[in-house]
Parts: sequence; structure tokens; C-alpha cells
Amino acid sequence: MKPVRTRFAPSPTGYLHIGGARTALFSWAYARRHGGCFILRVEDTDVARSTPEAVQAILDGMAWLELAHDEGPFYQMQRMDRYKEVIQQMLANGTAYHCYTTREELDTLRAEQEARKEKPRYDGRWRPETGKTLPPVPADVPPVVRFKNPRDGAVAWDDQVKGRIEIANGELDDLIIARADGTPTYNFCVCVDDWDMGITHVIRGDDHVNNTPRQINILKALGAEVPLYAHLSMILGDDGSKLSKRHGAVSVMQYDEEGFLPEAVINYLARLGWSHGDDEVFSRQQLVEWFDLDHITASAAQFNTEKLLWLNQHYMKQLPPADLALLVGARLAARGVDTGNGPELAKASALYVDRCNTLNTLADAVEVFYTGIAPKPELLAQHLSADALPALADFVAELSCVAWETPAIGALIKETIAKHGLKMPKLAMPLRVILTGQAQAPSADTLVEMIGRERVLTALNKHL
Repeated sequence: MKPVRTRFAPSPTGYLHIGGARTALFSWAYARRHGGCFILRVEDTDVARSTPEAVQAILDGMAWLELAHDEGPFYQMQRMDRYKEVIQQMLANGTAYHCYTTREELDTLRAEQEARKEKPRYDGRWRPETGKTLPPVPADVPPVVRFKNPRDGAVAWDDQVKGRIEIANGELDDLIIARADGTPTYNFCVCVDDWDMGITHVIRGDDHVNNTPRQINILKALGAEVPLYAHLSMILGDDGSKLSKRHGAVSVMQYDEEGFLPEAVINYLARLGWSHGDDEVFSRQQLVEWFDLDHITASAAQFNTEKLLWLNQHYMKQLPPADLALLVGARLAARGVDTGNGPELAKASALYVDRCNTLNTLADAVEVFYTGIAPKPELLAQHLSADALPALADFVAELSCVAWETPAIGALIKETIAKHGLKMPKLAMPLRVILTGQAQAPSADTLVEMIGRERVLTALNKHL
């Protein structure tokens, strides 16, 4: 068997979104599974819409996801001489021809065909045929170059996801492969690239299915080996509609900004349309060991934000405390928060990680340990009742001399509520609210110990 060679070929007209990232992941994983080569190719022939910023956004997204390419990035705009060379060869061997039909003539032809309820298509008026007399070449019309598509038979392929697909050649007109200004067109460039780069497997979105029969015919005309195709189904949003910016169709880097870990995003993307039994959580290495094309579903995959958040929390909890603290600390530093003035960040992060599903929400939770908090009056009024104030005062008085460790602080809380005939929430809830501004927080004794004697006494005394 030939070595596997896959490619990810984005157009740099925007950011790398979830759909593109999944295509890149599947292409990368298949190459890695088979010890092959993963190629990055930037299809930047749309000069009006392609930008250096968009190229960088793609590279940044790939780097964040750690989808390293083995060759490239190759840029189509740097391969123009090669495309033009192949076009000249095709003109010489008769698999392509010059067409002088003007835009006005094509518009008229389309209108006539639509009036007859026919499929609009080029009628082949400049296509050379045995015994056919072509019109005189107009002196003032720069020609396009068209591919001489086969007229008879059908083009077929066994799609690795969708199964057997067959299209009659009679349904395909002669595709323009070079514009009047000489620039080659997308479908042609793709064929030359796949040929030159020895691509064995094309894994891409099913919006390219309609391009495939044309590309297969061009590859055959070039004498190139036709790769295997695997067209991935679309991704739907949480609500079952087409994916939009409201639910997932955003830059991959936005997931970084929102506090997701690349490991979680990779794991989640892998399960969008592919499965390995009932396994929901698996490492990047396990994905490489398991990935195949046989278990990609042909039906649309549905994005599930809750599942992504659940996975992200799982991976956050798997991180060593020091590594988690580094990630949270970077987010706090970006907000101007100095974590040197407070408890050990690794300890604070570990305390809250079970309650948070992104790095951002974890940073929100632990920020109070370093910036102080002014609890909302309504929250304070709700939890600091008149009968709790004497208990709080006794607790503060004894807190000055208690051993500063969680068991001793916990024992003091229990002694205080027993002395005043209260239930635990009567004292624990005001402590949480005063110290964190949150009613839902970890155990009061742990919070008190972590924040530190001086800061705790200062905060509590303000409310006595």
C-alpha cells in the first residue's frame, strides 16, 4: 500500500471554525494512525477575500489544537506558474480548449434555457469535436480555458462516508479552469495540488461533494491517481439548526479565550460524527490508535455545548494543581489581579475546580481571594439574620486565638452554633457571603483557613 497522505486545505477568508477544525483533526488523526503524512495547504486564490490575518488565524488555531502538519503550509498563490504549465499541457493534448463566449452571450443562453425549464449550462459552442466547425475567433475577446469533460458514461466513487456516488457525465458541463485574465480556478488548482502532493485520502466537508465528480475527471485527464474521498456531514447547532455563531461556529481561538482546554475541544470534536463504541472520554493518543473512516457517521452531527462543558471540566480536574494554577493565573494576570497577595493559587483553584467548567469561571471564583469582596446588600440581608449576629460575634472573638487549620476552625464553628442553639447554615452561610460574596461556595471552615486570619477578621468585623 502507498503511504497515507492527507491534507487540510482551508481558504484564508476568515477564522478557523469548528467545522474546519474537525476536518483538520480527522485528516491529522488518519495520517497519524497509519504513520502517514499530514499536509497543510492554504487555498488563497480568492485574492479579494484572503488576508494575512486570516492565514495567521488558521495557523494559530492549528497550533492551539496541536495539530502539527508534516509538510507545508503550501500557498496556492505561490504555485501559479505550475498551474499555468499544466493548463498549457492540457491545451496541447486536447483535454482543454479556449472558449470565447462573452458574459452577455452566457447570460442570454442561461435565460433561454431557464425559459425552456432546462438546467442552465454551457452549451459547448467552442468545444472542439471531430467534424465540427468552430466560429471565427473574435479579435477583441480574451478567452477562458475550459476543461473538456467526458460526454458519455458516468463518474463514480466509493465515498468512505456516504457510500457509492455516481454522476452521469452528461450532467456536467465544461468547467472553466482558467479565467480570461489567465488565473486558474479553484477546482483546477485543487486537482493539481492533490496530484503533485500525492494525496491518497481527501477528508473534507460534504459541501464539496458536488465538486468531486469534476475533480475526478480532471485528475483522470491529467493521468493522476484519484484519491479516496471521505465527505463529512455537516454540524448542526444545539437546537438542530445550521451551526451559527450563536452556538459553535466561532473561531477555534474563541474557545481558548472562553477558558476551554485544547484537550477537551479535541476530544469533543472527535465525537462529532465519529465514535469508538461508547467511549466518550479518550486521550489524543487513544484517538490516533482508534481512528478510522469506517465509523464516521453519514448523518449530521449535532453540537452540544453542555457536553463540551462537561468534557472541559473533566480535563480541568485531571490537570496537576500546579498546571491548573498556571492557566488560571494567566487569566487573572490579564485582568490585573496580583495573586501574590493571598492564598496559594494551586490550592484555591483545586478548591473550586469541581464547581467550574471553564478556566474563566474558575478564575472568577478564585479572584475573590486576591481582590477582596463587597457582598451585595440583598444577599447579606438574606443570610445574616439578627439571631445569627451574636453567634458571629462570638465566633470572631474566639477566631483570634484558634489554631489556623481547617479542623480547628470547623470545630469552632460547631461549638459556636451549639452554644447559640443554631443550625449550621445560620453561621456558615453568612461566613460564605461575607468572605466570597457567594452563597454557593465551598465549606466555611476551608474558606476561612485559606483566606487567612488577618483578612478574615477584617472582613467579618465590618459586619458586627
